[in-house]
Amino acid sequence: MAKSTVYFTKEISSDSLVKVYRTLDVNLKEKVAVKISTGEPGGHNFLQPDMIKKLVEEVNGTIVECNTAYGGPRSNTKSHWEVMKKHGFFEIAPCDIMDGEKEIALDVVCGKHLKKNFVGANLQNYKSILMLSHFKGHVMGGFGGALKNMSIGIASAHGKSLIHNAGGFIGISKQNAFLEAMAEACKSVVDYIGHENIVYINVANRLSVDCDCDSNPAEPKMADIGIFASTDPVSVDQACVDAVYNSSDEGKRDLIKRIESRNGIHTIEAAETLGLGSREYEIVEI
Repeated sequence: MAKSTVYFTKEISSDSLVKVYRTLDVNLKEKVAVKISTGEPGGHNFLQPDMIKKLVEEVNGTIVECNTAYGGPRSNTKSHWEVMKKHGFFEIAPCDIMDGEKEIALDVVCGKHLKKNFVGANLQNYKSILMLSHFKGHVMGGFGGALKNMSIGIASAHGKSLIHNAGGFIGISKQNAFLEAMAEACKSVVDYIGHENIVYINVANRLSVDCDCDSNPAEPKMADIGIFASTDPVSVDQACVDAVYNSSDEGKRDLIKRIESRNGIHTIEAAETLGLGSREYEIVEI
């Protein structure tokens, strides 16, 4: 598979987000879903509205989310709306909880663990997706980036449970099954929307070992890295992982330990095997 291009800037700002998106030179079809994590109450590492506002406006996008499978204020539509409002997303763009009323099933082609991926039904209302992800650690996946945002993030609450139950969290074989199920869910979304209609931007800041779904995440021990963007979800996540490993910051150790203890790289391996992209890439700094 040919190398993909990953654009990178060290500057993390609203203007840099717009610049890196424009550098991709992709015209996303209307109507554009901007998939983010709205962040668990108590957490503070999620991408802030002030930073993403210009980019969302650039694509004339709608901020989209789905309900969580675990308990808490984002597990039901009514209180999830309140979280989105409290966190400031209502002030910058239209918002949509895609599984707020119902879900649809997407076919999973060549899946070992999933035959169907259940996603928010409102996904049908969008022609393209800007996958805007906060790159950080994750208690189950090892790390969260574009692939997690596309799989767990777009799945309905029911769909999230099915992805997690494909593996569970006891033993490496079960853990690998979970990671493979995430990659399979990603494939169903790409097949449905179309590879050419999705772009991926990862913001590697506030690099906690914990996800934005954690209400009390650990404080980051390493410095921010920058913004990565690509039309290839495999390459953009691989580039972020490599940047952590290649960092001279001694604070990277905890994040690397989290990634390795969950065999997080296997999500990227599985996604490449499914044809979602290439782990070989070229970094173009802008």
